[in-house]
Amino acid sequence: MGPAMAGQARLAVCRPDRVRRGSGQVYRMLSILDRYFLRELAQTVAATVVVLLVIITGSAFAQVLQQVANGSFPPSVMFQVLGLRMLDGLPNLLPLAGFIGVLMALGRMYRESEMYVLAASGMGPAGLLRPVLLLALVLVTLTAVTSMWLGPWAVRTSDAMVAAANRSVIAAGLDAGRWTDLPGKGGIIFVDSLSRDGSQLGRTFVATERSSRDGHTHLKVVTAASGQLYQESGGGGRFIAFRNGWQYDIPLGADNWRQMQYQRNDTSLSSVQPDSGDDDPIHAMGSLTLAQSSDPAARAEFAWRLSAPPMTLVLLLLALPLARQHPREPRYSRLMLAGATFYLYFLLLMLGRAQIGKGHWHNQAPLWALHALVLALAGWMLWKQHAPRRPRQLRVRQPA
Repeated sequence: MGPAMAGQARLAVCRPDRVRRGSGQVYRMLSILDRYFLRELAQTVAATVVVLLVIITGSAFAQVLQQVANGSFPPSVMFQVLGLRMLDGLPNLLPLAGFIGVLMALGRMYRESEMYVLAASGMGPAGLLRPVLLLALVLVTLTAVTSMWLGPWAVRTSDAMVAAANRSVIAAGLDAGRWTDLPGKGGIIFVDSLSRDGSQLGRTFVATERSSRDGHTHLKVVTAASGQLYQESGGGGRFIAFRNGWQYDIPLGADNWRQMQYQRNDTSLSSVQPDSGDDDPIHAMGSLTLAQSSDPAARAEFAWRLSAPPMTLVLLLLALPLARQHPREPRYSRLMLAGATFYLYFLLLMLGRAQIGKGHWHNQAPLWALHALVLALAGWMLWKQHAPRRPRQLRVRQPA
């Protein structure tokens, strides 16, 4: 093979777009590139999701532990509530994870000169847009499902689970067939049987101590044939209604004890403390109910749910021009710029949501205009980077 033929062979290998389309090599090469980009982007985005989930889970777990310590809900449902809260946080986590994941994956390719080699081989911006749009399709779908349906369902399920647990003596720490410390009362209780939901008690024995005004300690013993747990109307206290039993008041060190037979006798358990968090009942409402509501707060919540999917798409496309960097450029310089861009974009969306909630804006047009503006900015930056540059004209000085 002569030097000319060898040069043509090397050109055909390095420039696959110059090969004849009838051979199908161009399509196979593009398919390979698409699979390569998708694999790299998906792995980085998945790793980013895991890291962000670990960070957010630590913060949410500390908050859940504080609420359990305050008595907002029993420890038996702590991990279920934590998992449901993580599902509720996915609509805000997925756009950020996709944005950071694409930035880091493409940034690595730029630093290792992979993107420059592919560009020199004839790959244009369309070769990069295809895998990003395929990834965006998956992320936008997941964000839409979690924002419009899964997140509100998780909030409603968590609230119902906590309410059901607070109505159960099992959640209060009681168990059938063994002696148990009475929650918050400094006594003991024994129940021989419990219903499946923990609200109905069988034969029960309760012993507590109290101090009288004269300084004597009194032992209070209550026996009952059956009992039932209930909450007060405000939901702040839990009580056991004993039926058909005896109550004994025995002063220690004296013999003037009293015996009383009753048909019903109520004893309080530990109180349910109100949740100190910022619980919003509108956040638990269904998306269809929010869409039909005329309340400004409901319209603001619905607008925020609708903004999550387009925000995911806009951020993924915005990551394409922001990820481009030179091999000798600092590794996290573009990441800091991208973080500031995301913060400004997210802050403007939050301000728009607040304006809708206050009734200043009566529709979602400003939010969609912001999405379109940022999308246009991403398209302009991407076109600016891949637009053909004009050749410089050399100025030749004429001899004097």
